Amino acid sequence: MVIVIFQQDRFIRQVTSLIIVGILAVVSIFIGVQNLTLVDLFSLTDSQRIVLFSTRIPRTISLILAGATLSVSGLLMQQLTQNKFVSPTTAGTMSSARLGVVLALVLFGSQTFFHQILFAFLFATVGTFIFTLFLRQIKSNRSIMVPLVGMMLGNIIGSVGTFFALRYEVVQNVTSWLQGNFSMVSSSNYLLIYLAIPILIVIYLFAHYFTVMSLGKDIVTELGVSYHRIELIGIVVVALGTTAVLLTAGSIPFLGIIVPNLVAMKVGDNFRQILFPTAVIGAGFTLISDMVARLVIYPYELPISVVIGIFGSIIFLYLLLRGEHHV
Repeated sequence: MVIVIFQQDRFIRQVTSLIIVGILAVVSIFIGVQNLTLVDLFSLTDSQRIVLFSTRIPRTISLILAGATLSVSGLLMQQLTQNKFVSPTTAGTMSSARLGVVLALVLFGSQTFFHQILFAFLFATVGTFIFTLFLRQIKSNRSIMVPLVGMMLGNIIGSVGTFFALRYEVVQNVTSWLQGNFSMVSSSNYLLIYLAIPILIVIYLFAHYFTVMSLGKDIVTELGVSYHRIELIGIVVVALGTTAVLLTAGSIPFLGIIVPNLVAMKVGDNFRQILFPTAVIGAGFTLISDMVARLVIYPYELPISVVIGIFGSIIFLYLLLRGEHHV
């Protein structure tokens, strides 16, 4: 009886959160310099139709999928490393993907989007794998040490990328990937973000295996599960999701840390149970941050990375202090 009531309560919360994200998505569509209201949908002008289908809807879809993907990717990385402060931005994944984009531009030019995707994915995978190797050498059990190592690794990789960008004069081409910004998202360049859908499905299908990873390598192996194979699948999925977001809107900090931690504080640490709320709240948080970015200096617009960076850094510091207090 108690289990049934709990499941019903969780279902109600899930439906409610989806409705809220849906409302935020609708509001997002009607925010912008071009005047567009709900009434206008019944008699769109040519310019309004172009704005709606070429920019507003693609942007809103990108915000939802990017927020969900980065949040779930952070949750997955935290599960794999058993550290609450690991995410694509603190594990060198994002920096490695940017380096891949720079090298693709240097070698193949700006007209080869396929090579940018391929290089970003490969470098993100290798960079994340290198980070996991570093983790195995860290003897300290203090949780703060892990993201520090990741950020140092990311800074080194980022410096290498900056060197190549300056050396081969591709700085202007990579500027959009250095700072998250959805203002340039349109119907012609946002389709890669749909890769987030199969990524989220794969994470859900493997949720049971990712959950048992928290038991440790020895116990997981005794259960008949290949620890390293599941770890590799997790790394590849995170790298692919990071690449999709990076090449669509650029680098977005903190989402992969703050959203999973805030959800876990409320719901608990079970990976399967917090997977859905992490994705939904990540999408909602990204939508709200983008609205703030568009309205705070209207009619101009801030990069969303600035807004998320401000709120995210405050929450991140709180999580750090709280985590150290509980160590």
